[in-house]
Amino acid sequence: MPILYIANKNYSSWSLRPWLLLTELGIPFEERLVPFGDDNRASFGQFSPTAKVPCLDDEGLLVWDSLAIVEYLNEQYAGVWPENPKARAWARCASAEMHSGFGQIRNLCSMNCGLRVKLHHWSPELSAEWQRIDALWRQGLRDFGGPFLAGEHFSAVDAFFAPLAFRAQSYQPSLSMEANAWVQRMLALPGMQAWYKAALAEPWRDADHEAEAAAAGVLLQDMRAPV
Repeated sequence: MPILYIANKNYSSWSLRPWLLLTELGIPFEERLVPFGDDNRASFGQFSPTAKVPCLDDEGLLVWDSLAIVEYLNEQYAGVWPENPKARAWARCASAEMHSGFGQIRNLCSMNCGLRVKLHHWSPELSAEWQRIDALWRQGLRDFGGPFLAGEHFSAVDAFFAPLAFRAQSYQPSLSMEANAWVQRMLALPGMQAWYKAALAEPWRDADHEAEAAAAGVLLQDMRAPV
């Protein structure tokens, strides 16, 4: 059975993507969570050649980087990408854009599932990135009929944007009715509910991730179990 190495569910957006895809598609795997710490390179380097998460170990064959893991799974399982060629092409483009872009969102709206934060300032650059996200989601929902981004069924493109659903919950960006509906649909998925519940229960706090959220805005609420 493949082993998926991930980090803290409260923080690790990259870990969430393949974990959610595997979970929602019912693909068997073993989860191994290694929390962030003072020396991530040493701890993550024990299982990943890049000393980063996620990393998939399939009987000794290592597949690192979330996009590579998705494509590896696509070679073995149905449903990873949409069957419709146009939807599949769009889904891959949108996922690649998420994989390589949106630096303002990553820096100023870091994933911290348990927090509700009011940002100090919505810069034009940050607002523009959320507007682009909104436009992408509306395009997918419109062109392929919903309720998921590339059609009737959950697929890898939904997994790639799943961390944005948690970020939208935490930072409350201005989104269209259609985009907000997709966020709520994602948050209601069994896999997202399980991830969120586990994230709130985690006993760890990572100083760097906590500092990112504190620098970005005013803490309105911390939903996590006390430590």
